[in-house]
Amino acid sequence: MKKVFIVAALVFAAIAGLTQTPAMATTPNKAETLPIEGIVPPLNGAVDWLNSPPLSVDQLRGKVVIVNFWTYSCINCLRTLPYLKTWSKKYRDQGLVVIGVHTPEFAFERGLGNVKRAAHDLGVDYPVAIDNKYAVWQAFGNQYWPAFYIVDATGHIRYHQFGEGNYDKSERVVRQLLAEAGHVSLPTPVGVPQAAGTQVASDERDLLSTETYIGYKQADGFASPEKVAPDALRTYTAPAELPLNTWSLQGPWTVSGDQAQAGAASGKISYRFHARDLHLVLAPAADGKPVRFRVTIDGAAPGASHGTDVAADGSGTIDSVRLYQLVRQAGKVDDHTFTIEFLDAGAKAYAFTFG
Repeated sequence: MKKVFIVAALVFAAIAGLTQTPAMATTPNKAETLPIEGIVPPLNGAVDWLNSPPLSVDQLRGKVVIVNFWTYSCINCLRTLPYLKTWSKKYRDQGLVVIGVHTPEFAFERGLGNVKRAAHDLGVDYPVAIDNKYAVWQAFGNQYWPAFYIVDATGHIRYHQFGEGNYDKSERVVRQLLAEAGHVSLPTPVGVPQAAGTQVASDERDLLSTETYIGYKQADGFASPEKVAPDALRTYTAPAELPLNTWSLQGPWTVSGDQAQAGAASGKISYRFHARDLHLVLAPAADGKPVRFRVTIDGAAPGASHGTDVAADGSGTIDSVRLYQLVRQAGKVDDHTFTIEFLDAGAKAYAFTFG
């Protein structure tokens, strides 16, 4: 969960690759006491919509609505998608509408083409409001990625969830509000949906590394001996040893407020981490030309511990601006040094996340 670009404590639910239960008519469990948290604010501040014409609060009256604030390069947001996508399909015919409010963190997430591509690749087929001006975010008084607000058929917010987790409770609320709206025969609960790649829940037992920004405005743990030269090209070197949760640059880089750009081929970034998964938000060169890279773990090819965006030999390509899964450890999780070397100039790196 992020609170206005600051990493806060997260609550996660473990995902075990279970299949969905076939739908059958059931009645909801005993009703929970759900306070009225307010009237759902308008959605008309969105600058565009995906997968739907613009939706208004009046049009949604009579429906149960999940309003989900997210942004497509946020790993915490990605791990909520299996639930949102499954709930949308499971309860759509009973009157549930899931709306993703895409509120950008990085400048590239304001590009409609980038969001369209990401939504398609991530399998998001429910309505998405493009909230580039933060108008919907501000109307809700929201401060978190991800965040759920669950709205009843009369237009009142009855439940919210900030960050990952509490999926069982969220589904129970959805089912209760659908029952209140007259849908008493509902399919069986979703439970834990299948997930793959970046959408798999993190391994909390071995997660000792946290989100790390590379741009100088929020950077932490930088260990190259050279001081960062803001917005200027400088050659950096790697220290002889990286302590846990520190990172370095090597080669010519220009570090700006929210990212660093490699000034030549062979630029490297290293990070000493402890987590099952390592992700890095990356962008190709400014002209959109793909950038090849090579990943190593403790100086060797990752082999079975390669991420979904890397081959076993460590090779990969940056073909769009998004979050890349570079490591998913196959064995015992321990401290390791990750290094990515960019084989072409121009790559941009924004932030590390772990799982």
